[in-house]
This record gives sequence, C-alpha cells and structure tokens, in this order.
Amino acid sequence: MKRAKLTVAALLVSGISAFGASIDHIQNYTPEYGANPAQQGAINTSSTVYFNPAGISKLQEGIYVTGGVQYAFGEQSITNGKKYKADLSSPVPNLALYKVDGNGDGLYWTMGAIGGGASLHYKNGIPLGKMFGIDVNKILNNDVKGENRYLQTTFGKVWKINNQWSASAAVRGIYGVRRLEAKANFKKPNSLFNGEASIDSERTAYGAGFQLGLNYAPTDRLNIGMRYDSQVNLNFKTKANIDDNSKILGKTNISTVLLGTYKVYKDGTKERRDLPAILALGASYKVTDRWTTYVGGNYYFNKQAKMDKIQSSVDYDNGWEVSVGSEYQLTPKWSWLVGGNYADTGAKGDHFSPTEYALDSKMAATGFKYKQNDSTEWIVSYTHYFYDTKTYNGNTYKKDIRSVGLGFTKRF
Repeated sequence: MKRAKLTVAALLVSGISAFGASIDHIQNYTPEYGANPAQQGAINTSSTVYFNPAGISKLQEGIYVTGGVQYAFGEQSITNGKKYKADLSSPVPNLALYKVDGNGDGLYWTMGAIGGGASLHYKNGIPLGKMFGIDVNKILNNDVKGENRYLQTTFGKVWKINNQWSASAAVRGIYGVRRLEAKANFKKPNSLFNGEASIDSERTAYGAGFQLGLNYAPTDRLNIGMRYDSQVNLNFKTKANIDDNSKILGKTNISTVLLGTYKVYKDGTKERRDLPAILALGASYKVTDRWTTYVGGNYYFNKQAKMDKIQSSVDYDNGWEVSVGSEYQLTPKWSWLVGGNYADTGAKGDHFSPTEYALDSKMAATGFKYKQNDSTEWIVSYTHYFYDTKTYNGNTYKKDIRSVGLGFTKRF
C-alpha cells in the first residue's frame, strides 16, 4: 500500500520544480546575469545593487533606476518507456531604485524573483509506476499543471568606510506561492477501479530575513565583493479544493491515498519550506582599459533549512556554484559580454522524484551592452542552461531551458 500511496502522490505533486542554481533558489535576478553570470564582485549600474550591493559606493553620484525582464522557455521531461513532457514558459521581471551620494554612501531598494521556476503543464501526464502490481498509466489518465514562485523585496543602506572598503546591510521580505492543479480518471472504469479525482491547491507563505555585504577594492583594477543572504523561514499554508468520486478496489480513493502521504496539499495544512542562506563571493579584474574579467561563486546552506519532501527523510546536501565571465568594450558605446556557470544543487538521488526536480547544470551566456549616453544604458542577453540527465526508480529526468533578456538603467 505504501508504494500505491507514493505512486498516486507523485501524480499530484509533479511538475513544480525550480530552474535555478539550487533546490528552490534562482540567480537570474537581472538580464545582465543572463549575459555574464559572474556578478558577485562586479561594479556596474544594472546588477551590482542585486549581487554586490556594498559595491554601489564605487558608482557615480546620482539616483539610479534599473529594471528589465527575462523570458525563460524550454522543455522538461520524464521518460519511463514513454516520454512525458511539459513545455516551460516564464517571465522574470526585476526593478530597483538606489541612490549614491557624494560621499559614496547609499540607499537601495530591489524587487524581483528569488526562487521557484516556470509554469509547467504535463498535458499527457507523467509516469506513475505500479500500484497493486498494475501499471497505473495503462488504467489512469492524468493531467498536471504546476507553478512555484518566490518574490523578494529588499531595502538597505550602504556605507563607504574608506577608499578601499564599503559595507551594506538590508532587510528583505519574501512571498512564496506553490500552485498545483491535477486531474485523474480511469480509462476503462470497472467495479474495481472507477470514478475521477481533481485537486486545485495553493500554498502561500510570507517570511523575512536580512542581507549583509562587503566590498573591497585593493587597487584601481581589482574589486572583491562579498554578500550573505540569511535563511528565510517560510510557513506555507494550504488552501485546496478536492473533488473525488473514485474507488480503488472498493477500499479507498485517489485523494485519500494522496493526502495520507503528502499532507501539505490538504486544505488548512501548515508546513515549513525555507529558503536556505547564501554566501556569495566574487571578484572582477580590469585587465586593460577595455577588457574586464570576472569570477564568482555561491554556497547554499541547504542542510540548515527545513524543506518538505515526499520520498525520504534524508536531508539535502549543501549546494554550490561557480561562474566566470568577461566584458570587452568594442566601441565607446558597445560592449560584448560572455560567461559560464556550473551549479551543484545539493539534491540527493535517494530522495530525487518529480517533486524535487533539481538537476545539476552548466550554463553558457552572452549579450551586449549599449551605452546610449552618460546616464542611460541598455543590455540584451541570451542564456542556455544544459542540465545533467538523471535516472531514479526507472524514470529519466531531463531539462532544456533557455532565456532572453532586456534591461535598462537610467541615472538622474
């Protein structure tokens, strides 16, 4: 019976996975990241306020508005004899406002995505394995839609300590939503298996945390950025509508099996699923007056966070990623950006399931920056994520995601 519970639960919790650098976290906060992901030690007008906020003290005095949107698209699939796929589609907007005064001190506010993934729809269902020794996909139709989104807003202060050092501190608020719609009905109803079931569930949570940063510029050419984002505890509460007139061997039904195993989707349920803390470190080095190189890394403290899961009580490993990048000034107005990233999510095979579709990945990025005038800048980017393929319990999991981005910055 336990196997049956896991099988039916998998039906109703699949398709809600992040396309980020760790379990729930993403890092594509800005379009410039989509052209050069090594932003942790960068000094620029569009991304520094997100990735290295203490570094805005190095910018010219003024009030800055920066924003943009990225559009992620692609496909993810689960194969078990038959390929079950979902088209992926998601806009990722961002907006920030910050001020740098004549002393190098500053204030900043940002908003945008911090975690989650794209909307997914498995129109032809997902592989369900066996229940009571029967191949469930031969007797049951299923249709699954899922979505995860985590939004953040951050307000902080920057202090210039001296010509080499600056520091930042901020508070942040997080809103998380995890939506799920699923339907299932028996292909050929009979006295043993009949009826249909549906679930429309939404889990929401609010949380707060803090952010600390340091920027160190030992020379005019070398800059080093550091940032710590605290863990954000999120207590999700579920609102759900479930309709079920199904019968399984005359003893139970689909929703009873589901909610007995994965209680977080039961109406009124409260369950913790935190966003882990992040430690970021990076550097940029101006090789020539026209060419700058970048390197950066993030460490995700997954082990310290409480994160619900279905198939195992085993904790996640901590995650990490490393990025490199380059920016070359082609003309006084145009610059070319390029970069790459490798991410280890920390997800273990012994609890890998459709619920936790966190695959390690490599990323290639490029784009162009256009300086319209001394106060206005535009950026376009293209990113391709190459995910490792993973097989667990007979299911082979794959993803292929790309994104395009457009951003702007205006200084007043």
